[in-house]
Amino acid sequence: MGSIWGVAVILGPIILLVVAIYVWMRDKQTDESSVRESERGARELREDLEERQDRTIDL
Repeated sequence: MGSIWGVAVILGPIILLVVAIYVWMRDKQTDESSVRESERGARELREDLEERQDRTIDL
């Protein structure tokens, strides 16, 4: 049991570091079209929320 624990203690942080680097590198590869699409979606959502807020105000 002790040898398994030792392997886990040594390999655990190494595997975690490798996964973190992989995710970071993959995030850096985001293409410009994805960013534009995300920005457009956020803008549409904000506009929709503003319209909905204007309609619910009863003067």
